[in-house]
Amino acid sequence: MGNESSDRTWVLPEEPIPVRLMATIWADADGLHDDLAAPADLDAWLGSVGVQLNGVGATQEESLRARALRDSVRKLAAHVTGDKRPGAASPVTTVDDAARTVNAAASWRPIAQLRLDDARLVLGADAAASSVVAGLADVACEAQQLLSGDPSQLRACHAPGCVLYFTKTHPRREWCSVTCGNRARAARHYQLVRSARGAREHTER
Repeated sequence: MGNESSDRTWVLPEEPIPVRLMATIWADADGLHDDLAAPADLDAWLGSVGVQLNGVGATQEESLRARALRDSVRKLAAHVTGDKRPGAASPVTTVDDAARTVNAAASWRPIAQLRLDDARLVLGADAAASSVVAGLADVACEAQQLLSGDPSQLRACHAPGCVLYFTKTHPRREWCSVTCGNRARAARHYQLVRSARGAREHTER
C-alpha cells in the first residue's frame, strides 16, 4: 500500500503511533470494534501512520502478530495508568507476557547484512524481513519508549464507555477527544441533577 492515503477514518489520528495502534480497539453504543480484523485492515493502518509497504500486503500471520502487539501494548498501558475499566481489558494474561511480546516485536527490525555487490562490500538491510514486520518493529520500539517514559504522560480516558488512551499534551486535558469530554460533562451534569432531585424529594417527604 506504500504511503498512499486511506479514505478510512481512524481514531485519535493526532496521537503518537503506539497510542494510535491501541486505538484500533474502540467502543461506541454498538459495543467494541476492532480496526485490525483482517490483513487488509493492517495494510490500511500501516499506510495511515506512514509505513512504506512498497506494494507488499500483510499476511494472515502478520495480522495476528499485529493484534498480539496491539493487545500487549494495551495491557502495558493499563498497567502504567492503573486502568481498571472493564471494557479496556486485554486478552493478554500478564504484564510480563505483554512486555515479552513487545520486546520480541521490537527485535523484528531487519538486521544489517554485509553483501558483495560487484566485488564491493555493501551494508544493507536483511531482505528477508517483510516491510510489514519491519513497520511493526518500529511501532514496538516507539511503544517501548512511550511506556517507559514519564508515567504521567499516558492516560486512560474515563469518559463513559470509552476504552481509549491518550497522551496528556495539555495540563488541563482530561479526555481523549472533545466528544468524550462532552459525554463526560453531560453524564456529570445528569448525575448532579438526579442527586439534587433525589435530595429534594427526600426533603419533601
